[in-house]
Amino acid sequence: MLLIVDDDLAIRTSLMLLLKKEGFEVKGVSSPEETFDILKKETPELILLDLNFSIETSGNEGMALLQRIKKHDQAIPVILITGWGTIDLAVRGMKEGAIDFITKPWQNEYLTQSVRTVLSLSKQVAVTANRKKLDQQYHFENIVGQDPRLLDILETIGRVAPTDAPVLITGESGTGKELIAEAIHLNSKRKVRPFVKVNLGGISSTLFESELFGHVRGAFTDAKSDRIGRFEMAHKGSIFLDEIGELDLSSQVKLLRVLQERTFEPLGSSKSRTVDVRVICATNRNLEEMVAQGTFREDLYYRINLITVKLPALRERPDDIPLLSEFFVDNLKTIYQRPSLKLSAAAMKWLKTLPLQGNIRQLKNLVERTVLLAGSDTLDIADFQRNLTAGTSVQAQKNLPEVGSITLEEMEYQMITRAMQYHQNKVSKVARSLGITRFALYRRLEKYGISFDSEEV
Repeated sequence: MLLIVDDDLAIRTSLMLLLKKEGFEVKGVSSPEETFDILKKETPELILLDLNFSIETSGNEGMALLQRIKKHDQAIPVILITGWGTIDLAVRGMKEGAIDFITKPWQNEYLTQSVRTVLSLSKQVAVTANRKKLDQQYHFENIVGQDPRLLDILETIGRVAPTDAPVLITGESGTGKELIAEAIHLNSKRKVRPFVKVNLGGISSTLFESELFGHVRGAFTDAKSDRIGRFEMAHKGSIFLDEIGELDLSSQVKLLRVLQERTFEPLGSSKSRTVDVRVICATNRNLEEMVAQGTFREDLYYRINLITVKLPALRERPDDIPLLSEFFVDNLKTIYQRPSLKLSAAAMKWLKTLPLQGNIRQLKNLVERTVLLAGSDTLDIADFQRNLTAGTSVQAQKNLPEVGSITLEEMEYQMITRAMQYHQNKVSKVARSLGITRFALYRRLEKYGISFDSEEV
């Protein structure tokens, strides 16, 4: 049974008719007292709670009722309903334990989709992860590893993939966030629809609207024809917003609106378009800290992280390093037509000792460089040692400055300048060695006033 709590008869009736039409058993109440009359008798599967009662517009009565509901039964999922102008109330409600929020006026399809997603997540029970069973049940062909933490992540994304829950993937650069995003899409009901990848770190604020929402002819000087944006490309499918922590505040507002309302206007057009997408975001930054610092909107943060997946660094799962290395070598056998390629036992054991700050991306690059330059088809320790870049070796780790003797920005500046010198100012190579995108590197080069080869831009 779903319980709708709203003192407005018209809204309550509209929601009840909509959800009954979708096959749900629904009850409606208009006050906190009636709510607890129901709760004393039965436990709803889900409560839709309007925060603004007609007695007041501050939302305090609705917030107080949410707190009472959570104190009565923490397990009951609650979706909040509020106006766009009072999203700050919804954010407060999320902190109090609500699972999601919807703004008025809502779209019927989006509301029922949210209800089904929350119900599906609340009914799912975690099981002990086993790689063989996971591979039988889901499509994880491109994700290599047996580490228990990785298996827990695969089990989680396997369960949430069939829903439309927004997922936030966090972790250091090179840990495989894009692969996880692709796995979520491939195991979802949208798998036959588009999977559109967007590197937000590579889109300037001036191009943000055009790239994501498209533009019409004449919207700006170089707009010679209409252009479809990334959200429209992803209609009925999934959109992967990588490096979401790189967005400036003005772009965050625009993104929040389309995620919340599921409508947008192409640049230069006054005609709204509706979009149905599953949103998957990723970042290597700490968004909670950014929220506290005021550089990332709290309402956007709660909109994108219904489910959060934190990927471990590769050094935290060293037993997976030989498996990944063999996986890369097997792929390179075909690419370079060297069927006898293999790793020596000593090399596999030695690779596990590397810190690999660049994670899987760094390991992949190291293996490929070694394959290209090795004289023998059996790759040994010496072959890899000859191809280690500056900063990769264990000895380089011992030369790090003492904690407190240098700021993070100063260390970043030093690492970038060293990498630029080592790679002779080749931006693509520097970005790859640092585990960031070229566009993210360009921003840092401009920030620190480091000159670079403009021909590569």
